[in-house]
Amino acid sequence: MPETTLRRSSPRLFIKVTRDNLPQIKDRYPYIYLEHGRLEVDDSSIKWIDAQGGVVRIPAALLQCLLLGPGTSVTHEAVKVLAAAKCAVMWVGEDSLLYYANGITPTADTRNMLRQIKAAADPVLSLDVARRMFARRFPGVDLRARTLPEMMGMEGVRVRNLYRQKAEQYGLRWKGRRFIPGQFSASDTVNRILTACNAALYGILNSIVHSAGFSPYIGFIHSGSSPRPWRCF
Repeated sequence: MPETTLRRSSPRLFIKVTRDNLPQIKDRYPYIYLEHGRLEVDDSSIKWIDAQGGVVRIPAALLQCLLLGPGTSVTHEAVKVLAAAKCAVMWVGEDSLLYYANGITPTADTRNMLRQIKAAADPVLSLDVARRMFARRFPGVDLRARTLPEMMGMEGVRVRNLYRQKAEQYGLRWKGRRFIPGQFSASDTVNRILTACNAALYGILNSIVHSAGFSPYIGFIHSGSSPRPWRCF
């Protein structure tokens, strides 16, 4: 595996990508994040030219996904080569903390998404998946007889209590979760921090879900729309 630029500081920091620091998804490496540079094609292979003029070869055939951060551009020919290699492309915020859009190749492996759709379309399987997800939040609680609305209600109570406990622990004035879409500055400082962290979390999770071949549109607790955290600001 070649070295890839992770930061734009000078001198450039290179980190060797190995099996130890980049786990595989089956027979491909999950992703590489790039920022401030350009993707081009040279002799039918992808090359990355960073802001300082350094050139790094990108093994598209061994990648599940490329995450393109701020200051990146990509040529039409590079997208064609990535599509032929079945390497997805995603446009994300700095350090992949926000997720904007993605391009999925027409030949992408759909096995994981088909498994997801099959489970979501079956009411029994879908509820079973939801129960297993909630079981991580409520270890030791028997959820077998709980409906989805009941488990969502339990989660709401848990989170509200957690907010209140943390506010008391750190001596903060807490009046509850307040968030107005598109009016980030209208909230108090604590709520703005929570909103920003929530947006970063959704960005990371969206990138992970897409790069693993699943869809955030098909959920087991919430479904029907993909979160767009950048609209918070």
